[in-house]
Amino acid sequence: MAITVTDSAAKHVANFLAKRGKGIGLRLGVRTTGCSGMAYKLEFVDEAQAEDARFDSNGVTVFVDPKSLPYLDGMELDFAREGLNEGFKFNNPNVKNTCGCGESFNV
Repeated sequence: MAITVTDSAAKHVANFLAKRGKGIGLRLGVRTTGCSGMAYKLEFVDEAQAEDARFDSNGVTVFVDPKSLPYLDGMELDFAREGLNEGFKFNNPNVKNTCGCGESFNV
């Protein structure tokens, strides 16, 4: 099982953690919602949970809860700027389809 973070995403996370002044990494998970059934959730982590899976990639520690891990295994987290828009991109090989608005996915 693995989750990776691109250089671009790692720089964005590191800059945000530095501005925030605290934090040990990023929590990545899924929640049930939307047209297709699931959506990603991201939050900064100040303290790890005992049950978390932990992945270190490009200097960023990613924490994943056990329920989300099967849906995220093999995923790459990227950060991209396209014109005036910027944000995280979830390159997840487990996704079978996404909704038209791009907010949710199905595995």
